[in-house]
Amino acid sequence: MKLTAGKALTFGAAACLAAAGFATAAYAQGQSQQTPRGWSYEIKDGKRVPKGNRVTNADGSWREEVRQGNCVTIKERSAAGEYKETRQCDPGKPQ
Repeated sequence: MKLTAGKALTFGAAACLAAAGFATAAYAQGQSQQTPRGWSYEIKDGKRVPKGNRVTNADGSWREEVRQGNCVTIKERSAAGEYKETRQCDPGKPQ
């Protein structure tokens, strides 16, 4: 009887450790990952997306420029909440 109780206790401890391991792995995967500083792109949905240069003003307005090849996308938001996005491509100006 002692041998059976010892096996059951060992099996129970192993099951607890396995459950804890799976829980920590699931928690680690659920966290959003930050792009390291100095990279010129972000990772969204597993794909590389160019990171924009954003300048934020004290009043809450901001302006962001994103370059893709010969095109520049400018996103602007005023302090009042108005959003404007423009895209300009210059085929004669290679990067």
